[in-house]
Amino acid sequence: MAVLVVNAGSETLKLHIVEGGRSRAVDSLSQDVELVAHRVVHGGDRFRDPVVLDDDVCAELRALIALAPLHNAPALAAIDEARRELPDVPHVAVFDTAFHATIPEEAATYAVPRAWGVRRYGFHGLSVQWSAEQVRVSRLVVCHLGGGSSVTAVRDGRSVDTTMGFTPLDGVPMTTRSGAVDPGALIYAMRTRGLDVDALEHALNEESGLKALAGGSGDMRDVLAAGGGLALAVYVYRVAAAVATMATSLGGLDALVFTGGIGERAAVVRERICERLAFLGDVAVHVVEAREELVAARWARKVVA
Repeated sequence: MAVLVVNAGSETLKLHIVEGGRSRAVDSLSQDVELVAHRVVHGGDRFRDPVVLDDDVCAELRALIALAPLHNAPALAAIDEARRELPDVPHVAVFDTAFHATIPEEAATYAVPRAWGVRRYGFHGLSVQWSAEQVRVSRLVVCHLGGGSSVTAVRDGRSVDTTMGFTPLDGVPMTTRSGAVDPGALIYAMRTRGLDVDALEHALNEESGLKALAGGSGDMRDVLAAGGGLALAVYVYRVAAAVATMATSLGGLDALVFTGGIGERAAVVRERICERLAFLGDVAVHVVEAREELVAARWARKVVA
């Protein structure tokens, strides 16, 4: 079954045709396919398992845009366009949160009033699942480092903790996203800088991270070309610290995976992170090409089988 996989990320739109275990990049929705799989970052509590898309499901997903505005909005736009262009084939949403459904309550629970209805979900699940399938060890940490970055602890193929939380804004610094920030600092900024909720959301999602530290676009290639400086130092420190935290949740570490655009291509970033983690001892380090489209296609086929 030929599957068109639509991956509308925070920075790019990627289209792949997957047949069997092979895929090829394409640049058009107008393809001879039998099924369309859509990567959707955040499904909230309502959606974890893959689901066939219809008008009612799309309406429910649209109500979740506020949970991940950089991701769910372009994903919904891509879904709408694909359903118009390819109305005669099934469309399936596959969720990045699904792989993290195994995170235990002590790792998923925030110490805030229960009435808020918030918890840790975790993201980059399709990428982390692929990496865990390629490197089969008992105690694995996967660093998905790209425009968005996260670090995940995987025990025997199952997610047990991850740095991203209720939204993809949490965790380590990213290209334009802040990562974790003291909530008191956010309250202070709102009070002293006159920021409303929309302005704060924009600043944290689009004006922070490496962009705030280094200026320019925040692209790691530009950071490295400029010598790295504080931006690289902060990024390396936070990712290494996250790996150490994940190793704690696993009770040790057998292997470390780097994936994603930065993880795969920026050797100096990998080297500096590993230097900081030397105290963990002899740990196998792997670079795994991200193949989210293969996992998404596999899940979509199961839904319509």
